[in-house]
Amino acid sequence: MANITTYDFISSNSRRTVWLMILFPISLAAIIYLIILLASIFVTADKSQIHNQISTIATANQTAFHILPVISVTAILWILVSYYAGQFFILSAVSAVELTKKNAPEVIRTVENIAIAAGLPMPKVYAIDDEALNAFATGRDPEHSYIVLTKGIINKLKKPELEGVIAHEMSHIGNRDIRLMLIMIVCISFATVVAELLLRFALTAKTRNSKNNNNAVVQIFSFALATAFYIYGYLVAPLIKLAVSRTRELQADATAALITRNPQGLIDALKKISDNSIVKNLSDKQTISSICIANPLTKNKQNSFFSKISGLFATHPPIEDRIKALQAMDGYR
Repeated sequence: MANITTYDFISSNSRRTVWLMILFPISLAAIIYLIILLASIFVTADKSQIHNQISTIATANQTAFHILPVISVTAILWILVSYYAGQFFILSAVSAVELTKKNAPEVIRTVENIAIAAGLPMPKVYAIDDEALNAFATGRDPEHSYIVLTKGIINKLKKPELEGVIAHEMSHIGNRDIRLMLIMIVCISFATVVAELLLRFALTAKTRNSKNNNNAVVQIFSFALATAFYIYGYLVAPLIKLAVSRTRELQADATAALITRNPQGLIDALKKISDNSIVKNLSDKQTISSICIANPLTKNKQNSFFSKISGLFATHPPIEDRIKALQAMDGYR
């Protein structure tokens, strides 16, 4: 990583963002078609063997022909809207309040100083009313960027520690991590939201007449599509996330240390954050948690089935490893 410049990382993130936007619809369409094909086997199970194979493929193709265009258009619209307004949905979801020179002059001054040192535009700064220690950055580019800090991290960290955290988030902005992760959050949230809707639709579908084959077919394909979106949201998308952003936290830590010229400040901050990072407004938001400086989820949420699955592809290295990397920069032995 020492041989990779910030400009290399920015260029790499730009390419990865393009690939992610290509992989999202293609991989989703492929999974949906495979699941539809499997569901078609149940729909055509009463046919003869030869006719069954032809009928299964024909049913899958016909169903996919009607479903995939709708899903594709919806996904594209979702991405476009979220790309330009996704950060506002995130800020609203965590009940963040904007900080200004009037209500938080010292914090704004600190962010301004770090922005100047990093050679970046001044981001907007928001706060979450929570005494836990956490932070994240979001937005689509440095000109449209936002840093979110908990009140706990503002009040409980010393100035060099807070500077380290802000520099870390500023690094994500400068490295274009925020755009990459915004698209990633959009992809995962789209899949999980649609999965929930389809599952509820399937469970509440009217099946009063057991002889009504149309209702049964609708239920089968609804469950199948919900399964496809769950697979994508909790297995495939996190795997893509791992592939596109494997070293972003270590890179942001290293860049933050260079900006502040004080690795020890971020080291001390990470030690304090590791003991108190669970944020109430983030404690059940698996997708947003991936952009935080430390895991904000409750222990129960971290130990849930879906969290453990997606956690296999976590992009955040353990805080202990991040501290060791910073200590190496600071000359520790």
